[in-house]
Amino acid sequence: MNARTQWALVAAAAVLLLLSQSMFTIHQVEQALVVELGKPVRSIKEPGLHFKLPIVQDVYTFDRRLLVFDQDPQEVLSSDKKNMKVDSYARWRIADPEKFFKTVSNEAGAASRLNDIVASNLREALGQYTMKEIVAGAREDLMIRIRNQVNTQAAQYGIEVVDVRIKRTDLPTENSKAVFRRMQTERERQAKQYRAEGEEEAVKIRSMANREREVILAEAYHESQKLRGEGDGVSIKVYADAYKRDPRFYEFTRTMEAYRRSFQNDATLVLDPKNSDFLRYMKDAAPKE
Repeated sequence: MNARTQWALVAAAAVLLLLSQSMFTIHQVEQALVVELGKPVRSIKEPGLHFKLPIVQDVYTFDRRLLVFDQDPQEVLSSDKKNMKVDSYARWRIADPEKFFKTVSNEAGAASRLNDIVASNLREALGQYTMKEIVAGAREDLMIRIRNQVNTQAAQYGIEVVDVRIKRTDLPTENSKAVFRRMQTERERQAKQYRAEGEEEAVKIRSMANREREVILAEAYHESQKLRGEGDGVSIKVYADAYKRDPRFYEFTRTMEAYRRSFQNDATLVLDPKNSDFLRYMKDAAPKE
């Protein structure tokens, strides 16, 4: 191989090397920034094959897709002086690669800037609302307001923030314990109140029941006495009628009733004075010797 051929091969290799260093491809989900000696010269967003100056120019690629920044939970003070731990995230994209490269350089630098921006705006915005409004109130309007403020501040870094959301809102551990203690105390107070009210109602019910019982017993006694009086009246009338018709029969029945009451006990001892009329019916019924 002669010298001319060797030089031709070297030249071809150099051309191929320079050509390989001057060509680059952009993926559909990427965008590129051509930097010449550390200074951005142009940005490229169209996918495909592109060219640059070899050696003096470098290419930096950035993601075109939506990226998610997940912020660490932070404590926020609401307008009603309630501490809350807010866990939030933001969705963003690189809108201006040149500005992005000059200010934050890469996604790690962008995350650091977004952390400060989102945190400050969350504290400022949430501090103007009560805890109830933040948790269950105008959440949508609040998020739109925070997103607009964050997007305005992030634009200086070539970043577009499309959404900011609160994933979760909790009370700090100390507050949670304090709230639990207050809830427990309140429940115990209510339980005592309910027990006292129940006991008071039970006393009223028992008192009313006793009063009704006494009334019922009094009415029953009155009715029984009334019926007994009516029965006695009927009995007296019957006896009176019987006495009028047959005085001896009336005397006989009254004597038999006296016998029944006197001889209820088998061990009853009766002393009969001589010529007593009380036992005359028994004497008359006794066999004659």
